[in-house]
Amino acid sequence: MKLRLFLLLAVISIALVHTARVETARRPRYGGTLRAEIGAIVNSLDPAVAAANPEESAAKERIGELLYDHRNLDGTFAGVAGSGAFRIAEWEPGKRVTLAASETNRGGRAFVDSIEIQMGRSARDRLLDLEAGNTDFAQIPAEQARSASEHGVRVSASDPDELVAVVFVAGRPIAEDAHAREALARSIDRAAIVSFILQKEGQPAGGLLPQWSSGTAFLFSTASDAAGAKQLWSQIDGSPAIVLGYDSGDSLEQSVAERIAVNARDAGISITAESVTIPGSTSPNCDARLMRVRMPSPHPREALVNLVAMLGPTAALDVAPLPARVSSDQVLARERAIVSSYRVVPLVWLPQVYGLSARMRDWNAPAPGESWPFADVWLEQVSP
Repeated sequence: MKLRLFLLLAVISIALVHTARVETARRPRYGGTLRAEIGAIVNSLDPAVAAANPEESAAKERIGELLYDHRNLDGTFAGVAGSGAFRIAEWEPGKRVTLAASETNRGGRAFVDSIEIQMGRSARDRLLDLEAGNTDFAQIPAEQARSASEHGVRVSASDPDELVAVVFVAGRPIAEDAHAREALARSIDRAAIVSFILQKEGQPAGGLLPQWSSGTAFLFSTASDAAGAKQLWSQIDGSPAIVLGYDSGDSLEQSVAERIAVNARDAGISITAESVTIPGSTSPNCDARLMRVRMPSPHPREALVNLVAMLGPTAALDVAPLPARVSSDQVLARERAIVSSYRVVPLVWLPQVYGLSARMRDWNAPAPGESWPFADVWLEQVSP
């Protein structure tokens, strides 16, 4: 009995010593340069200078959140550049920026000494650099997340927070036909888009808010109905055709547009997919437009208000502003009203996917409205 007790105590002691050593090895450490790569080209970090495109605007926002102390209620940055966790150490417009940890940040000094952000890196180059260990952080297209993981890249994904939707262009004859809008909406196989185009990295969307945010997404159907679509289309006089526009520089939008066209034709709908050279815009020929909108907040009301603000001008959504204080039922009613008009047809929800190096620690994928948590991460010394 005593021998067994002695052996048990010995095993416990060894386990505790081993655990202590692991904890010591994982203790956050200061120092090092975090290497990051982004696809956007940022030509000015001045918040007052307008960005050339949505991609640059989003990148400026993320970098600005590292430089400024906080945001005002209207979304503008407070204080001066460098009042946040980092300050600008080197700046080459359109190419790279180096941020150094601020010693006076009221939230405490960041663990890393600096961050080097390379701009204008293609998705392919970012993935290759992650595989080769030449960078610590890069955003990965959602549809390439599975492939990246299979190639040994450490992958982190947020909750699905970016909506891809078909938005009908107000004023176009076919877009003003309710039967045509509903027919196209019913013809789309959202599950196939998620499975084959997104490689299961996303969720079908029937509503304008994801389930994790609103808790009511399950009330909106995501099923396709080719027979119903065909019947609706047969009620339209003449031989109309829908021109669906997509961003010429977005391979995901192109793939989704082409898939929608296949589904629509299977339902007897005449449709063509056409590339648009200016992101977020429409061409004179477009009856509908694929658009992508990321949630600015995890809260349903704020997310819905932003979505209406982004898509409303194209679709001419006729909705009154939501009061500052609303119930979940009121948000759901507004969401139902927009979806049932078929002027905006939700397709899929995408997560934000990040590739991380083996030495990057304490990373948590940011939620909508949160910045990249570079002030909290630290770099571990990894043996070759």
